[in-house]
Amino acid sequence: MEYSIKHLFHIDANAQKVFEAITTIEGLSNWWTIQTKGNTAQEATIQFDFGTTIGPTMKVVTLQPNHKVVWTCVASEHGWIGHIFTFLLDKNDGKTRVRFSHEGWKDQDDFYAICSYSWGRYMESLRQYCQTGIGEAFGSVGYRK
Repeated sequence: MEYSIKHLFHIDANAQKVFEAITTIEGLSNWWTIQTKGNTAQEATIQFDFGTTIGPTMKVVTLQPNHKVVWTCVASEHGWIGHIFTFLLDKNDGKTRVRFSHEGWKDQDDFYAICSYSWGRYMESLRQYCQTGIGEAFGSVGYRK
């Protein structure tokens, strides 16, 4: 059996703005980690690092403008290889509804719990970035440890 981390929330911004936040190096650097590099085109890879910790490398599998983004983790020192990350966007009540999932967990252990909590924080950072232009990416001035 595999487990997933899932978050559903709304952003008071249009889908194009949210899509750009999850499909550009600038956008990703403003809500997840300032140490984001690579290429966000389909089939390309993006590297996410966190201070001195080497983070995951994601391959961009699906890009459906203003609707869907899917990554597969292709390198990770923390066991995420093969995990699938999906962002689904749609319009709901005048806002952009985001359905995020991180699939591929074998256990609901402490690391799963830590990642679930962290993803919640980063999803709020994504919302703040899209709504105000200021997120709380890891390593940024506003990041809270």
